[in-house]
Amino acid sequence: MPIIFKDFNRCVPAFSGRWTPVYLEHGRLEVDDSSVKWVSSEKEVIRLPAARLSAIILGPGTTITHAAVSMLARLNTPVVWMGEDGVRFYAFGVDVNEKCKTSIEHARLFSNEDSKIIIAKKMFLNRYPGVDLSDKTLEGLRGMEGIRVRDLYKELSEKYNVLWTGRNSSGKLDCLGDQSDLNKMITLANHVLYCVCLSAIVTMGYIPSLGFVHVDGKIPFVYDIADLYKSYITIEPCFSIYKKYHVYDKDLVMETIKLKIEEHKLITKIPLDLKKIIC
Repeated sequence: MPIIFKDFNRCVPAFSGRWTPVYLEHGRLEVDDSSVKWVSSEKEVIRLPAARLSAIILGPGTTITHAAVSMLARLNTPVVWMGEDGVRFYAFGVDVNEKCKTSIEHARLFSNEDSKIIIAKKMFLNRYPGVDLSDKTLEGLRGMEGIRVRDLYKELSEKYNVLWTGRNSSGKLDCLGDQSDLNKMITLANHVLYCVCLSAIVTMGYIPSLGFVHVDGKIPFVYDIADLYKSYITIEPCFSIYKKYHVYDKDLVMETIKLKIEEHKLITKIPLDLKKIIC
């Protein structure tokens, strides 16, 4: 059978009104008899209910015809191009003529300094309820975040009795060589989380480049949202598995993070959190 409903689907949010996203790899997506069909590398054919899918995710070894792209655009079904196991997010496509109140509201809140700080404080309070932020500026929030993250690493180092000398990562998967094994684990785990958050953000119509706390890179809003979950989805699980195995293992990291995403119901949590924050 072609790989369609792969374990990776558990990592990608389902959005209201439509079914779960479908992940495809090693085959061709085309149109036949006014329907979208998937032809696997083994020549098996499956017709897809494209209008009912929240997104179609194309993995390695896939091709898609112009007719299929056109039909999916008319159905307003997003297409996402990703790497193996969802570790990389390359591109996405949606119907450019579709009205999107979500994008407009996101841009409106981002463009106003008062609403921008309100949204940033919402994100911070999501992680640290009850903290007094009444007199905090954006720079002040960023400083608090840096201190809290350093404290988290120190706390986990003591909890798991693991040596921690700090993050020595550029954040890029292509530059893992000079990192410690624990840093490699955290970098990979974070990339998986970024891809999950990015899938949710673009499918729901938010704008990845308009961040409220982060400003660097092409997807600062993705970093904003991922920070809501890092402590318990990626950072602590990596300390836990490093204590047990003491070696970097890509498959082990991927499986652990997928289980954490499932355990914390991130597939439904991210869309709900996005709606609460951007309002």
